[in-house]
Amino acid sequence: MFHRILSAAVGALLLGMLAAAAQTAPAAKPAKPSAPASEKVAPDAAIERANAYLNSATNLVADFVQVGADGRRSEGRLYVKRPGRLRFEYAQPATLEIVADGTSVAIRDRKLATQDMYFINQTPLKFLLKERIDLRKDVKILGVTENKTGVVVSIEDKATFGGTSHIKLIFDPKSFALKQWHVTDPQGYETLISLFNVDLAQAPDSSLFRINNERMLNPN
Repeated sequence: MFHRILSAAVGALLLGMLAAAAQTAPAAKPAKPSAPASEKVAPDAAIERANAYLNSATNLVADFVQVGADGRRSEGRLYVKRPGRLRFEYAQPATLEIVADGTSVAIRDRKLATQDMYFINQTPLKFLLKERIDLRKDVKILGVTENKTGVVVSIEDKATFGGTSHIKLIFDPKSFALKQWHVTDPQGYETLISLFNVDLAQAPDSSLFRINNERMLNPN
């Protein structure tokens, strides 16, 4: 269960950061002609552009829809304040919350009044919530390929807890806008997440990222 929840968090955070970068990136200069359709993006250039996107967004508020491999659908609200802080609030009937305060990650179940704690460095979120992201240093890059769907950057993250997660980032070869992302947890569970109503101007209140054990004594 832990791996599935964190895979969902990774997928949503990646999408949010990359979608945010697409919104804030300056428009392409018209002076240079477009590259020929047959020209492929060099692997090093693809990684640099991915790093640039990932480092563009520090604040993010959005609605999310999560669909698991079993077809189950969940919705909620995502808050991000880098470095280190993140909050997923799942709408009812789901009862989960995921909160990262800069050091730890808490997975709360409001119905069961339970809270499981992990260090950020034990989870796949660790490199996504850093102040400065460098894919070459933070994760193992399995390869950069290009096919009909786009430029695919495949990465592997060996978290201290739970095993290895695999993530594929698929970009448009010309605009490098994110087209798709694919997260597979150590058990092979796949999660897809879409973000809507992305707000980059709003800085989430710091109180959203507090992990308070006393809250579980009187759950809402």
